[in-house]
Amino acid sequence: MSMMGGGGPKGRIGSADADAQRARNAEAPRIPDLGRRIAGLFRPHRLALSGIIALVLAGAGLAVVPPLLTETVFDEALFPASGGPVLDLLLELVLLMIAIFVLTGLLSVAQTALTARVGNRVMGGLRVSLFRHLQSLELGFFTRTKTGVIQSRLQNDVGGVASVLTNTVSSVIGNAVTVVASLVAMLLLSWQLTLIAVVVMPLLALAQRRVGQVRARIATRTQESLSEMTAITQESLSVSGVLLAKSFNRQQAETARYSEANDRQVALQVQQAMSGQWFFAIVTIFLSAIPAIVYLVSGYLVTGDVAEISAGTIVAFTTVQARLLFPLLGLMRVALDLQTSGALFARIFEYLDLRPGIEQRADAVSLPEDGPLGVRFEQVSFRYPGPGADVLHGVDLTVEPGTFAAFVGPSGAGKSTIASLIPRFWDATGGRVVIGGADVRDLRQDSLVGAIGIVSQETYLFHASIADNLRYAKPDATDAELRAAARAASIHDTIASFPEGYDTVVGERGYRLSGGEQQRVAIARVLLKDPRILVLDEATSALDSVSERVVQAALDAAAHGRTTVAIAHRLSTVQHADIIFVVERGRIVERGTHGQLLAAGGLYARLHHEQAEA
Repeated sequence: MSMMGGGGPKGRIGSADADAQRARNAEAPRIPDLGRRIAGLFRPHRLALSGIIALVLAGAGLAVVPPLLTETVFDEALFPASGGPVLDLLLELVLLMIAIFVLTGLLSVAQTALTARVGNRVMGGLRVSLFRHLQSLELGFFTRTKTGVIQSRLQNDVGGVASVLTNTVSSVIGNAVTVVASLVAMLLLSWQLTLIAVVVMPLLALAQRRVGQVRARIATRTQESLSEMTAITQESLSVSGVLLAKSFNRQQAETARYSEANDRQVALQVQQAMSGQWFFAIVTIFLSAIPAIVYLVSGYLVTGDVAEISAGTIVAFTTVQARLLFPLLGLMRVALDLQTSGALFARIFEYLDLRPGIEQRADAVSLPEDGPLGVRFEQVSFRYPGPGADVLHGVDLTVEPGTFAAFVGPSGAGKSTIASLIPRFWDATGGRVVIGGADVRDLRQDSLVGAIGIVSQETYLFHASIADNLRYAKPDATDAELRAAARAASIHDTIASFPEGYDTVVGERGYRLSGGEQQRVAIARVLLKDPRILVLDEATSALDSVSERVVQAALDAAAHGRTTVAIAHRLSTVQHADIIFVVERGRIVERGTHGQLLAAGGLYARLHHEQAEA
C-alpha cells in the first residue's frame, strides 16, 4: 500500500448494483439531541436573531391590523347605523391602512436582509466546520471512503439545508405570530365561527407529521443517490478516469453507469417533490372552503337569532381567516422542511461526530527547533483497521541523525507502512516510533509534520502555476527562494524554458508536465520546506530510466545533510545508503551496507542478482 494513497478510479467492478442498493437502503443516522444541536448553530448570532424576531413580531402584528380595521370601515364608515357614509372617517381609515402596508413592507425588507445574512453565515460556518473536521481525520477514513461521497456530504447536504438555515427562524416566528394573532382576532369577532374554522386542525397536524416522516426517508435516499452520482463524476471525469475509460474503450459503459444513477436520482426527486402534495391540496381546499362555510353558518346564526353578527363582522372574519391560510400553510411546510432537513443535518453531524483516529494529546510537546533528528522503531507492530493480520511484526531499528537509510524488499512486505508511521499518518498498534528522543504520540502534530518532507511515487500537483505549487510548502517564499529550490531539484532550467516560466499552469494533477518533471517539481517543493527528515517513498519507481537518473540525482542532492528514509524498489538507487534494511513479511530480516548484504548472500543478494539479470 502506498503511503500517500492510491490514485485513479476505484471500485468500478459491480459498483452500479452496490450503489443502487445503498441508495435504496439509506436511512438517516440517529443523532442524539439533533434539534438542540441545530439550534446551537445559531448561538453565535443571538443578537441578530433578536433583531429578526423583533422585526417579525412587528410585521406580523401590523399585518393583522388592516383586517380588524375592515370591520370599522364597513360598520362605521361605509354603512353606519345613523345613515350614509362618513367620508372623513373613511379617509382616515384608508390612509391608516396604507401606512400600515408601507411600514409592513419596509419591515419585511429589513427582516429578509438580516435573515439572509444570518442564515448564510450559519451555513458557511457549518460548511467550514465540516471541512476543518474532515481535514483532521486520519488517512484511513479517506482510503475507505469515496472522494465524491465526501464532496457530496460537504456540498450537497450542507446546501440542502440552506433554505432551512436562512428562512426557518423568520418563517416560524412570523407565521406563528400571524396565526396566533389571526386566531385571537377571529375569537374577538365570533367564537362560534372560529370553532367552525379550526375544528379539523388537530387531524391536519397528525397527518402533517406522518407526511414529514415519509419525506425524511425519501430525502435520505435522495442524498445518498446524489453522493453516488458525485462519486461517479469525480471518478470518471478526472484525468485518470478519462484515460482509463479511453484505454479500455469503456466510455459507453461509463455513460450507462452515470445514466443509471441519474435515473435513480430523477425518480427520487420526483418522489420527494410529490410527497405531501395530496396533503397540501386537501389542506388548501379545506381552508379555502371555510369562507363559504362561514357564510352558510352565519346565515343560520342570524336567522335563528343565536348571535348578533353584522355584515362587517362577517367580512372582517373571512378577511382574517383568509390571511390565516398562507401562514398556516407556511408553518406546515416549514414543519415538513424541518423533518426533511433533519435527515440531512443527521448526515452532516454524522461526519462531525467522527472521532479522528489520530489525536494530539493535551500535553504534547514540540521537537527541538534545530539540529538533525534520528528515527527509532522500538518493537513496532501494526495492523490496518478492520479484519486482517498484522502488517508489521516487532520492527526494531535505528536511523541515526543525518544518515541515509533505505528499506528494500518484495512488494507488499510493509516498507511503505514503515514510512507512513514516521509522520504519524497511522499509529503503531504495538511498540513505539521515536523521533528526536520522543514518542511521536507525545509530539505536536504541526511540529512533527513540519520537520518531515515526503516525496512519494504518486506526485500530486494542483491545477495551478508552478510557482503556486511550490509555494504550497512555503506561502511567503520569495522568487529567489523558488529558483534556488528548483535549481537544487534540477528543474529550474526546464521551467525557465517554458514560455511562461514559473507562471506555467501545470494542469490537472500536473499532466502538462512529464513524469520526471512532476517529480522534480515535487522535490523542489519539499526542499523549499527544508525538512530535517526526508521520506522518499519509491519516488522513482514509476519513471523511465532516463528520468529516473535525473530525478535520482536531484534526490541525492536533496538528501545531503538530512536524515533520509528511502523506500526503494530498484536496489541500484540505494546502493550508496549508510544502512539498508531488508523487509520481508513485515519483519526486518537483514540490515547492513550494500557490500555487507551482498556478502551475506541472503534475500538482498538474491534480489540484487534478479534485478541485475533483468
